[in-house]
Amino acid sequence: MRLNEFGQVVKAEWLKTAKIRDNVELDEFNVMPNHLHGIIMIIDVVGATRRVAPTIGLQSNSLGSIIGQFKSIVTKNIRKMGLCTFKWQRNYYEHIIRNEKEFNQIRESVINNSLKRELDTENPKNIKKFKS
Repeated sequence: MRLNEFGQVVKAEWLKTAKIRDNVELDEFNVMPNHLHGIIMIIDVVGATRRVAPTIGLQSNSLGSIIGQFKSIVTKNIRKMGLCTFKWQRNYYEHIIRNEKEFNQIRESVINNSLKRELDTENPKNIKKFKS
């Protein structure tokens, strides 16, 4: 997957996530045309949130607050670049990785996700194919 200028904004901001937060480590990630897959490790979590939209009242350094801040900054930067219609899906999907086997499977899935783009029903190339 080659990233356009907007994808580069997403990538740069994602990488910045771990640099500005002492309690975050990033593993594999993959920027897709309409979403992002990534493995994020939060060290010493005080309180995690469950699939909630970024709202006021999220606990600082929780996954919800990290994703909310990331999405907000990316949205502002991409809109400043002229793509005024850019927006994220409202929520996000999270999964707690519980062991090394699962970690390796998910890591491989993240790495290979762009290969599945041809099957993505949100891929404009596939809209006719899947809606017929």
